[in-house]
Amino acid sequence: MGFGAKFEERDLKLPSVLEKMNQAITRDLTEDPYVLAFFYGGSVAKGNEDLYSDLDLRIVVEDEHFEEYRQNKKERASRWGEVLFYEDFSWAAHSVAHYVDFVKVDSFYYKKTDLRPSLYLKQETKIIYDPHKIVERVVQESQTLSYQLTEENFEIWRGKFFAHMHEVYRRVKREELYYALSSLDFMRWSIAAGWDMEADRNPNQMGVWSNYEGKRSGFDHAQLSLLESWQSDRNPVRILSVMTSIIPEFKRLHSSLCNKLFLEEDDAWVDEIIKKVI
Repeated sequence: MGFGAKFEERDLKLPSVLEKMNQAITRDLTEDPYVLAFFYGGSVAKGNEDLYSDLDLRIVVEDEHFEEYRQNKKERASRWGEVLFYEDFSWAAHSVAHYVDFVKVDSFYYKKTDLRPSLYLKQETKIIYDPHKIVERVVQESQTLSYQLTEENFEIWRGKFFAHMHEVYRRVKREELYYALSSLDFMRWSIAAGWDMEADRNPNQMGVWSNYEGKRSGFDHAQLSLLESWQSDRNPVRILSVMTSIIPEFKRLHSSLCNKLFLEEDDAWVDEIIKKVI
């Protein structure tokens, strides 16, 4: 049997399981007088969900009841199905419930005053319940927004790339190879985020790979092929070789993004940083 073949029958049922979960959530939240609105984000909102999509649930509650709902977030999730386990921080305003049916719901709680126009709300909002049009108004205000590369974001991007490049070398020399691989992975992610920035797309949050590979990726064949080529096992020579092979695309991106921001590229300075480890 191939990888995952024994779960194929279960996985094919996941869309219907998610629909039942959605129905349970809708019944529960629309009957609650302190729930002002709720909506979905992520792939469900963008319309590109697949068998393995989760529900990114956003719940807006009355400000004065927010803390009560935040503290009871796990109990709330248990109303929607049989929970297998939680990912949770007690202090956070969100919780992730994994259910016995192999679906999960990421539930985030907001005060009404927390909602602000954003690129996220512009691009990833599917309103399910909003009788007071609280979410709708903020989504409409978000339509005028567009991603704009800033010098600050660029500085953070290249600084992190340089830091992780140097870290790969240090960790290989210390024989901390999983640490080296972690930094190598961040170098790969930085290139993917740079492609987004170059195309005037809002990049993922730092280190998040969602939609950067697979059928839902926005990258072209050449970019995906590059990502695929930058793979490594724990062999120190291979790790350093892959690190080296990433550099040309970083330098191309660095030049392109400098041009977008009308910044001096300073090739000699970039080469000085790179030559510390290559």
